Amino acid sequence: MLKIKSLTSTDLQTLRAAKNKMEDIGWAIRNLNKLGNVIEGKVKRLPQNRQHWLQQLSYKVLQTVVKTNLITMKQSKVKGAPLNKTYKALVTSSGIFGGALGATAFGVDLMVSTKLMMRSIMDIARSEGEDLSNLDTQLACLQVFALGGKTKHDDSLDTGYYASRVAISSAVKGGTKALEGLLTGSSNSLVKFIAAVAARFSVQVSEKFVAQAIPIIGAAGGASINLAFIHHFQNMAQAHFSIRRLERLYGEATVRNAYEAL
Repeated sequence: MLKIKSLTSTDLQTLRAAKNKMEDIGWAIRNLNKLGNVIEGKVKRLPQNRQHWLQQLSYKVLQTVVKTNLITMKQSKVKGAPLNKTYKALVTSSGIFGGALGATAFGVDLMVSTKLMMRSIMDIARSEGEDLSNLDTQLACLQVFALGGKTKHDDSLDTGYYASRVAISSAVKGGTKALEGLLTGSSNSLVKFIAAVAARFSVQVSEKFVAQAIPIIGAAGGASINLAFIHHFQNMAQAHFSIRRLERLYGEATVRNAYEAL
């Protein structure tokens, strides 16, 4: 409790809000209650080769997103409020296309929507005082895709916030140097880091896939699913980077102790 008192009341409130977002939301598509049972049943019946394809697709998408967004995002832009609504509109538009064409367009929709979500995550990071030119910040942006509450299909994963951070970080050594290898085309550390993130991200991708593959969903449903998807990850990013901001002020140990004591 002494650790909690070291935070100001305002910062403690920020931490409490972050914890609520991180651990209570779960996966946003579960809010689409009418599809819940259908999605659950279809995920369980996915054949092994389809599950493997979704895992590989998740990895490929994240790898491509890292290559493009971390290079092209304007790092010198003045810090301001994140453009959450703008990115939601763009990702929703991608969902209209994906929903209209069903499973055949899933790969394209996932690539476009994930690229836009990554840019939104980076925008949120910058609004919380992160330096996008810092390699640790860039890896932290990628890490957001591995964060979030438990779903019905990831019982084997420890999805607590700090447990997830430790699990992903321990996948590689010298993580902040890993991104440099990407630009030169060789980085075993980065490959391991992306693979660790993709293992968790693919759980949510699988649920998104079966939802959009349901014929009756159509364009409107695809848009709703994408909107729920980006809403979830924007919440994860807001919580993640507000916690990191507090850690820069008080130290990671103090903030972690306060987080776990709440």
